[in-house]
Amino acid sequence: MAAAKSLRISAMWIVFALLLAGIPTASADDPVLTSKDHSYRVVTLADGLDRPWGMAFLPDGEGILITEKTGKVRLYHDGRLRPGAVRGAPPSVVWGQGGLLDIALHPDFKTNRWVYFTYAGRGRGGASTELARARFTGRAFEDLEPLFQTAPKTRGGRHFGSRIVFDRSGHLFMTYGDRGDRHKAQDLSEHQGSVIRLNDDGRLPADNPFVGRAGTRPEIYSWGHRNPQGATLHPETGAVWTHEHGPQGGDEINIIRRGANYGWPKITYGEEYGGGAVSEHTALPGLEQPLLHWTPSIAPSGMAFYTGDKFPKWKGNLFVGALVLRHLRRVVLDGEKVVAQERLLGDLDERIRDVENGPDGYLYVLTDSSDGRLLRLEPVEG
Repeated sequence: MAAAKSLRISAMWIVFALLLAGIPTASADDPVLTSKDHSYRVVTLADGLDRPWGMAFLPDGEGILITEKTGKVRLYHDGRLRPGAVRGAPPSVVWGQGGLLDIALHPDFKTNRWVYFTYAGRGRGGASTELARARFTGRAFEDLEPLFQTAPKTRGGRHFGSRIVFDRSGHLFMTYGDRGDRHKAQDLSEHQGSVIRLNDDGRLPADNPFVGRAGTRPEIYSWGHRNPQGATLHPETGAVWTHEHGPQGGDEINIIRRGANYGWPKITYGEEYGGGAVSEHTALPGLEQPLLHWTPSIAPSGMAFYTGDKFPKWKGNLFVGALVLRHLRRVVLDGEKVVAQERLLGDLDERIRDVENGPDGYLYVLTDSSDGRLLRLEPVEG
């Protein structure tokens, strides 16, 4: 009895210490869900986010930076969402599907404090996706530096992309949609429908595939994409993986290869909204095939390989947010072969905008609404 009482007192002190430290603890109200390999609890860390879009984990317990499509960057720190916005974010504009989009840290952030953003930027002729960086002081962004603008600006409101990922050599990849003008994805003289590769300061890498080729945009690394809203680095191979929205069906996961054409709209597994063929072909010579495609569409957004240790049976799995079918898609892989899939978080009935590994080994998720939430998935033993 004395031992049991001692354990209860110890547990109470642990919870008390966590509360003092500002770290949210699981409660009976947090839903417990079951997957094929793990039971897990969904803990709401913060709500009240206005269309959250991307997140970046700061080192050394500094918190999480979260973008809101409406133009603000919010800081989650010490167990709470700080009121107000972090000052100094780039001047984005809400333009249809565009707004303040992704956020990423420089690989050497601890030394240089650079934070990168993609966002819809207004200019002559309309808007397009732009890239900028600024130094994070802990309270604000300073030394804001525009790095790159996709061209041309257009008035359409669709398919801005956009995700940011750094590869192991320090190159920055950003994804850009076709802006609703599908045939531009096959036009190398404009940036629409491409994955763009830059140096970390926005300069053009000399070894990009179309450098020196007349009539092309040399920033393009791959092309023939519709609207890529997910990008991540494979933890073993270092390859850049992306996913993109199809039309009605035909969402894709692709492994990005230098100078490759991914086919949109010459080939697709989707069809026109309301029915009818976009193309007669799902494959043609010289055009890349997707690793995986989904019909009906799941409307993918956000993507991460799980590399933590809290869910050992999920290690190496790919996780993709789904906006339309409102779940988190778990993709089990054997190399580049898909061996199984599973829907998670479907009981929440929320649009999943982003998913990321946390440095603590948990999975973190953003839900897409005017009252968006930051969620953490935690394992439940037993």
